Amino acid sequence: MASKGGFRPKQNRPTAPRKVRGPVPGNDEILFLPLGGCSRIGMNMALYGHAGKWLIVDAGVAFMGDEAPGIDSLMADPTFIEERMEDVVGLVVTHAHEDHIGAIHHLWPRLKCPIYATPFAAHVIRDRFKEKGTLREARIRVFEVGASFPVGPFKVQSIAMTHSIPEPVSLAIHTPAGTVLHTGDWKFDPNPLVGETADIAALKRLGDQGVLAMLCDSTNANVDGSTGSEADARAGLMQAFAGRKGAIAVTGFASNVARMKAVVEAAAANDRKVVLVGRSMLRMEKAARDSGYLGDLPEFMSVQEASWTPRRNLVFLCTGSQGEERAALSRLARDGHRDLWLEGGDTVIFSARAIPGNEEVLADVQNHLKAKGVEVVTPADAPVHVSGHPKRDDLIRMYDLIRPRFAVPVHGTLEHLEAHARLARACGVERAVVPEDGDIIRLSRDGASVVGRIEPLRLANNGRELIPWTGLDAEEAEEDVQERMAA
Repeated sequence: MASKGGFRPKQNRPTAPRKVRGPVPGNDEILFLPLGGCSRIGMNMALYGHAGKWLIVDAGVAFMGDEAPGIDSLMADPTFIEERMEDVVGLVVTHAHEDHIGAIHHLWPRLKCPIYATPFAAHVIRDRFKEKGTLREARIRVFEVGASFPVGPFKVQSIAMTHSIPEPVSLAIHTPAGTVLHTGDWKFDPNPLVGETADIAALKRLGDQGVLAMLCDSTNANVDGSTGSEADARAGLMQAFAGRKGAIAVTGFASNVARMKAVVEAAAANDRKVVLVGRSMLRMEKAARDSGYLGDLPEFMSVQEASWTPRRNLVFLCTGSQGEERAALSRLARDGHRDLWLEGGDTVIFSARAIPGNEEVLADVQNHLKAKGVEVVTPADAPVHVSGHPKRDDLIRMYDLIRPRFAVPVHGTLEHLEAHARLARACGVERAVVPEDGDIIRLSRDGASVVGRIEPLRLANNGRELIPWTGLDAEEAEEDVQERMAA
């Protein structure tokens, strides 16, 4: 049968062998290649190679803020993956934060491989594909927390963890060459308010079986102590709400469903009701309800109902904890919301820490609030936030459970990774390798070492399209692309 355009393919045509530049993973090794997440906070995307095949773990974005006007987010350029797509067996997601899934729908036209995710993460990812009109093309395969499943030559075992979002999992990636543990983002929380506690028994069993290498979250590796529980943040919010006379606005990360629940409980204890303000809050609330995590909470108040509710009975739960210009809190601070407002005597509680680089825009929002006579409460003023990442004592506990032969710190800046490596060596690992984005690390029974490097290219999302990122601002980057195309 003729193909489109009238072309009739010849039968038994000899085909030239496919040429793939760069490493081809062997049967006796696991190659680890971070495309993002090992030079800065965010933009997490990693490759694991074994027996000629590659497995992708996460594909996230980093938000740029004032450091790159006109650029919404940055993500890894998947050219290295695209060149060997025939050998890519799938993409496995550890959890639904933007710095781990935010690039998937953008990169999908170039990465048409199966996507494996837990029910909550799958819900969030599907929403992104719906917005782009590509949901029917996506191959999303849902796995339950704690499930194991084959992906090419890899057997992936998911292990329940706790973090600041439902259903975070660590991934034990089993191969004949050894087992590696990719922790994802995690902490040990005995009372997470939403979802399961970390599966300590599974972690210990894994350690007893033997782990070649652990690739572990480094975000708080330079912070002493142990990370607090979501129950602690709830208690702090309860205390912060007590005795307030005006409206209360709380801002945090929309994906922190446990914090959403804590705000509702603190509001109820103080004769208040909650209205969600901001698109991301509404989307995450729907994902959480559909996944069964908010079934015990009443429906939130509508914006219309909130507009005539007495202020002493009102709580706004808002997006905008990082000072984002178009987020709900920024609009409220500048009297830019159509139906709601803040005024003297009200209180705004920042139930999230400032991501490094956002300090100036946050200060600007807070100054607008203070000028209106609004009291501002931050985590420095009251215990209204806890981190979702392990501190040093938590890392030590994890190393005691897993006892990996090698350590490869991930998810952080060079300062975070080096602090983590020093701690790992103190915990008795044979070797700790500090990676940079683009390093190719060989893990085998013979050892752990950097055996090569690729250039870690970046793509920038300017709100309309993806453009190559050269460190220029949006206008300069577009001019650079046009010049190279013209040449």
